[in-house]
Amino acid sequence: MSKKKQASIQASYFTETHQAIRESVARFVEQEITPHIDDWEEQNEFPRELYKKAGDAGFLGLGFDEQYGGTPGDIFHKLVFSEEIMRCTSGGLVASLGSLDIAMPPIAKWGSKALKEKVMPGVISGEKIAALAITEPSGGSDVANIKTRAEKVTVDGKDYYKINGSKTFITSGIRADFYTVAVRTGGEGYGGVSLLMIEKGTQGFTTGKSLKKMCWWASDTAELFFDDCLVPVENLIGVENTGFFAIMANFQSERLMLTSMANMTSELALDEVKKYVKEREAFGRPIGKYQVIKHKLVEMATKLEVSKTMMYNVAANMNHGVDQVTEVSMAKNFATDTSDYITYEAVQIFGGHGLMRENVVERLYRDNRILSIGGGTREIMNEIIAKQLGF
Repeated sequence: MSKKKQASIQASYFTETHQAIRESVARFVEQEITPHIDDWEEQNEFPRELYKKAGDAGFLGLGFDEQYGGTPGDIFHKLVFSEEIMRCTSGGLVASLGSLDIAMPPIAKWGSKALKEKVMPGVISGEKIAALAITEPSGGSDVANIKTRAEKVTVDGKDYYKINGSKTFITSGIRADFYTVAVRTGGEGYGGVSLLMIEKGTQGFTTGKSLKKMCWWASDTAELFFDDCLVPVENLIGVENTGFFAIMANFQSERLMLTSMANMTSELALDEVKKYVKEREAFGRPIGKYQVIKHKLVEMATKLEVSKTMMYNVAANMNHGVDQVTEVSMAKNFATDTSDYITYEAVQIFGGHGLMRENVVERLYRDNRILSIGGGTREIMNEIIAKQLGF
């Protein structure tokens, strides 16, 4: 993107405060992540200490109440962080480091004061890790039909929820200290779902081994198991049987962040291609001189420009409290379609070099694949959009 275009976008959406955060995150990535990211990817993990470093820098508290150690801000503070942290080129690291942004908002919005005081300061400082546990082996996007059951019981005069069931594909599932867990406390359907905060070490709660994936290698992803797990009733987040609505509200910001990840995946891949086509020669001249390559680059750049413009517009409306259920679903689908196209073409243009692990487009291509699945699949997004359009 040209400096003139970047300045235009910043003038429209980003203040000097946003820019200062952008520069701070860029330095953090350059100093703390980029020198190690290839090794961390191969090791399938990154040091837990990185959470503390990010917490000390103030990044983990963006958008949260300063009463609990946070730094109040708007959606564009989150977007700035998302865009710059993605320059580390590892979607897995970004997803795990940012798992608090999908686990903690329900606690911050609907949790009791005691829950907030218990969870938020430690997570914002990076000393603790939070994870969101919704997906189950029987299904992911069908939140209204989760199976994990929580029944009220009294043990030694104290009231608990006794939980039985399991979760899967949980980001930060092994490392987390606090889990925001969707359970069924009522009857069938969306009206019987609640959210509970469950701590690591709770009797009857265990985690499986880290799952091996085709993408997000540096991310800790695990299964969770609940076997007569007793959780104090005080750990209920919000009102019983209203968890579905909290989950749906949470999904909107998650989908915006996934849109941002997709757009940055596209931007990083396109940047790599633009450099490569000037250096790589075929038949006596740089391949960027060939019309077929130039036209590919034009298509890639055009799709990315449209996708980013749509995302910023959706974010601005969300900032002003305008309902964007339809638009954020559209933005996520368009962004992931765009990143599908751009990462595919990037590997194609690089040829054999694009298949090598040391090439960043190989990682971007792999990591991209989850973006149209996580936070609600492309098909679910279309169902939401269709319903909002009256079909």
